[in-house]
Amino acid sequence: MTRVVELIERKRDGGRLEAGEIDALVQGYVRGEIPDYQLSAFCMAVLWRGMDARETAALTAAMVRSGERLDLSRFGRVVDKHSTGGVGDKTTLVVAPLVAACGAPVAKMSGRGLGFSGGTLDKLASFTGYRVDLSSAEFLAQLGRIGIVLSGQSADLAPADGLLYALRDTTGTVPSIPLIASSIMSKKIAAGASAVVLDVKVGRGAFVKDLGQARELARAMVAIGRAERLAVTCELTDMDQPLGHAVGNALEVREAIETLRGDGPPDLVRLAVLAGAEMLVLARRARDKRTAAARIDRAIQDGSGLAKLRELVSAQGGDAALVDDTAGLPRAAEVETLRATRTAWVGDLAADTIGIASLRLGAGREKKGDRIDLSTGIVLRAKVGTRVERGEPYAEVHCSGRRSDAEAIELVRSAFRWSSSRVPARRLVLGRIASR
Repeated sequence: MTRVVELIERKRDGGRLEAGEIDALVQGYVRGEIPDYQLSAFCMAVLWRGMDARETAALTAAMVRSGERLDLSRFGRVVDKHSTGGVGDKTTLVVAPLVAACGAPVAKMSGRGLGFSGGTLDKLASFTGYRVDLSSAEFLAQLGRIGIVLSGQSADLAPADGLLYALRDTTGTVPSIPLIASSIMSKKIAAGASAVVLDVKVGRGAFVKDLGQARELARAMVAIGRAERLAVTCELTDMDQPLGHAVGNALEVREAIETLRGDGPPDLVRLAVLAGAEMLVLARRARDKRTAAARIDRAIQDGSGLAKLRELVSAQGGDAALVDDTAGLPRAAEVETLRATRTAWVGDLAADTIGIASLRLGAGREKKGDRIDLSTGIVLRAKVGTRVERGEPYAEVHCSGRRSDAEAIELVRSAFRWSSSRVPARRLVLGRIASR
């Protein structure tokens, strides 16, 4: 192989690397033959100079080759769903059982939350006993038995990604489109699905703040999917305000269950139906999105989606009775209700401020390894465009007696901006980019 320093210099100067050179870099780093300082320099060069579509696809393929790759072909067209993360995003808990209830196998490996972006695994921990540490054999057996599995990420799948992400996190190279795209897609490809729907969040409550950057990321991931013969659809959705009403682990689980019962907030329902329809079409379980959306809606109305969630929780060792009686989910010791001091419309609702408030309440992690409080969080009684009468509640803050609770309450207050005139509701879906 060309000397590592020569590859770093070539990328630093805007040159292009060959697939074999990228693969040698990745495998050499995983084996410990290339030191952190050289890969750090390489990542910084990529941050500044970028990668073309072929280089990004080669980087992704190299990361996939660094570990095991699941073979799910025996189960037909298996679909996966991934969100880039946001505040109050519990869509997976709704859409995965709905899609599985419609006959499409759903296999998803999720992560834990970091910062104010909540992780699916943390939410699932609200079900006492729910196992996320499935072996590959258990993962495959459950997928074959009930058609759905939501577990933690296996250390054997794309191990290069974990190593590279830890390096990027400490070297200021996280916000690179090729590195973000290859990180997301390497895990999806290694997990073995035939198709994946990606929800790229855009706005203050997401790591992608700008719509142009979100489009660039979506195009990069679709191009990677095309190179790997993986069908990919990206929905670009708003994260300037939180999704749904609930922010916080057990609170979000409760809202997901309410949504599966047919009583969810309009934005969460719309996003679940949209993502679910895309997944059914990619799984070839519906001929078009209109037919697929009708099937997803029917799975809400007839209770089959809720039944599939109950089956999932039970299969992974969780207390499935909590699906029917959410009173048993973790509950905060105190609830502080915030009321409007005048009659007005909600003019703005800052998702990032609500996310930081949830961190102060203990609902998220400031750093990797932090323990979280499943019971705490925020319930929003009003969103952008809602008229609130004087004295009516606009938010509830669920606290557990932490010293930072008072700060969290003030943050929730400051997240709301009020208008004396009517304000239109925010647009939820900002765009779509697909491989076909």
